[in-house]
Amino acid sequence: MRADHASFACGAALGFLGDLATGDPRRGHPVAAFGRAAAAAERRLWRDHRGYGALHTALCAGGAAAGAALLTRAVRALGGRGGAEVALTAAATWAVLGGTTLGREARAVGGALAAGDLEVARERLPHLCGRDPQALDGPQIARAVVESVAENTSDAVVGALVWGAVGGVPGLIGFRAVNTLDAMVGHKSPRYRRFGWAAARLDDVAGWPGARLTAALATLAGPDPRGARRVWRRDGRRHPSPNAGPVEASFAGALGVRLGGTLTYGGRLEHRPVLNSGGRPVESADIERAIRLSRRVGVLALGVSVAARPALRALTGRPGALGRGGG
Repeated sequence: MRADHASFACGAALGFLGDLATGDPRRGHPVAAFGRAAAAAERRLWRDHRGYGALHTALCAGGAAAGAALLTRAVRALGGRGGAEVALTAAATWAVLGGTTLGREARAVGGALAAGDLEVARERLPHLCGRDPQALDGPQIARAVVESVAENTSDAVVGALVWGAVGGVPGLIGFRAVNTLDAMVGHKSPRYRRFGWAAARLDDVAGWPGARLTAALATLAGPDPRGARRVWRRDGRRHPSPNAGPVEASFAGALGVRLGGTLTYGGRLEHRPVLNSGGRPVESADIERAIRLSRRVGVLALGVSVAARPALRALTGRPGALGRGGG
């Protein structure tokens, strides 16, 4: 068990550092390859039916996790428990984390706003979220960026580390597959309202622990822990997403800003509850503050995931089979 824990700790730390150093490559990213495969499966399976959507989710997410499990077994069979397993965990961790790219894209929008170039900010915003940028002014774009940084800290960093602690490499890969499928088909559009239902619900379940840990760590690491805790408890449940709500509320309270309100997705107007109604409007300078908070949360999440791995593995009923199971 100690060898398994050491392999995960070393691999996760190396993968985290790899993401810090390089971020996501512009071409050839494994997640993009998964997305292409999922899109090909969708073209064959799509029906306006929940059952076909559930089959698509099971094949794509289940296939990714199963493939990662088989690869882990093969590495262990061929290379023992030494550096090969550490390298596999490091590669998987690097592949699923997106914290550095998140910060890079957020800074690009923030830099454009600071320079007064609203058109460039609007052009860059779709790299972060799916909102319609053309009708947004500067403060609304800044708010969208801070909300995206908060939500993606959970989706692209903390949630993956949590599931890596639970399930090793299959946990890392499986979580990112579920999250990617939700981004692809988990919309309330006419095409995906039924077909994407399974992906969206599975993402809600998989994202639940990471979102709560993100909110807790943002409360601890932010400049206003008391405000973050208060807004999280008061407003977190008001958000339509069970996972984005606690995360965005804790960031709003920690940074002292007001999030939520009216927004537009794909031409569809949404009126979301305001989070931290007593806070001030978001400014472009708050983007950098949110990025720094996101980075601190990611570092703390790595430490928590590594430290909690033995207990999590015991709770999932796998304390004695670590040398023969998942990564």
